[in-house]
Amino acid sequence: MMQRQINIKDRINQHIQDNMSIYTFTIVLFLMGIIFGSIVVNSLPGEAKQNLFNYLQRFFGEMAGKNGIVPTAMFSESYTHYIQYIGFIWILGLSIIGLPVIFILLFLKGIVVGFTVGFLVNQMGFHGFWLALASVFPQNLVIIPLFIIVSTTSIAFSLKMIRQLLMRTRKQPLLPQFSYYMMLLMGVASILVVVALFEAYVSPVLMRSILS
Repeated sequence: MMQRQINIKDRINQHIQDNMSIYTFTIVLFLMGIIFGSIVVNSLPGEAKQNLFNYLQRFFGEMAGKNGIVPTAMFSESYTHYIQYIGFIWILGLSIIGLPVIFILLFLKGIVVGFTVGFLVNQMGFHGFWLALASVFPQNLVIIPLFIIVSTTSIAFSLKMIRQLLMRTRKQPLLPQFSYYMMLLMGVASILVVVALFEAYVSPVLMRSILS
């Protein structure tokens, strides 16, 4: 058991060292998306901001009413959304032409996070900051690293396939690498269950305590 843990740790360290440049690029790209999303909030016209805020008020009204949000439905919706998004990135990593799309999806995820937090703070001030802290920060503390890990691994796997096609040197078998790639998706899918449970059962309670 101890030897297996050491092997897993060594494999993770080796993975990070081998793909450090890609990790740096994906993190910078994601941060650029967050910055861009926060800038978009300030550039929105007043009418658009008011319409969005009215929608948020209705959502918060349902949340505060305790009967408007069904945890099981929220869990199913959250998990489906996350697994589809990450699964799509994983599938794109199996193709060469999907490489630019991974960059776009990662950038868009950063925009969504930056816009959500920026809009709440812009419209609600200090209360918006606490709402963002309760509704956005906890699950994204796990989701964002997962997105970066899956995106980086997908990019690395796609680049390996490109090198296999273009280079005439001795080719390495892709099957073992694909097995690890599949195990990554299964591991992420299991973690997303916990994240979706938190978002469905814990996050609404935190939001209600702030809204009240």
